[in-house]
Amino acid sequence: MSVDRLVSALASDDPATGLWAVLALRRLAERVEANQVAAARRADWSWQQIGDALGVTRQSIHVKYGK
Repeated sequence: MSVDRLVSALASDDPATGLWAVLALRRLAERVEANQVAAARRADWSWQQIGDALGVTRQSIHVKYGK
């Protein structure tokens, strides 16, 4: 998906197009978050530091990515 297509879809008056864009953003955000959490762990960040940076508890981020 191109950024231009996503931006255009977000501005659409068509609910189907707009909701597709919301879903695409959610999926992208999840992938970016997972990659950044993995990078933080490789850099020896604690679960507490990662949770603080993301505005969540260390427990919730550990449950999500601690496998």
